[in-house]
Amino acid sequence: MSTDQFVCGMCGAVHSGPPLSFAAPAPDYWEPDMADDEACLLDSDLCVISGEQFFIRGLIELPVWETGETFTWSMWVSLSHASFTRAVDVWEQPGRESEPPYFGWLSNAIAGYEPSTLNLRTNVHTRAVGELPYIELEPTGHPLAIEQRIGVSMSRVEEIAALHLHEHPQGR
Repeated sequence: MSTDQFVCGMCGAVHSGPPLSFAAPAPDYWEPDMADDEACLLDSDLCVISGEQFFIRGLIELPVWETGETFTWSMWVSLSHASFTRAVDVWEQPGRESEPPYFGWLSNAIAGYEPSTLNLRTNVHTRAVGELPYIELEPTGHPLAIEQRIGVSMSRVEEIAALHLHEHPQGR
């Protein structure tokens, strides 16, 4: 079997991949009917709910031991109004990567983690224009925070892929 395939631990079938990224389409607080509300916004990178809650998309990166590659969770973090405003102000500005990190709360419950990942403390590090911010989890004993610090095996990536390909076919 090629390295572009893996045997799924959920169904036993051979799938292409495993994928090295999964994404949440919106913060968990977003409801589809909010799209019709003028005080709400959801685009590919930014979200505002009722003009009162502010979110930015970023990447939680997990080093993959055997390959040197990086597995990413593309997730949403809530920011204060001031931090969100600043992030938007410098969104297209060269040099924005020198911004200090913004404190925020992870705003997605990622399946397969206990306890929940929802509301883990984070720091959001802005990167160069065109790159999603880096989400740094507070260095706690939470399994996701540990995986971010020490990395994961390829078998763990396959386990994540099996879970998310079957329970969340759109990638989350």
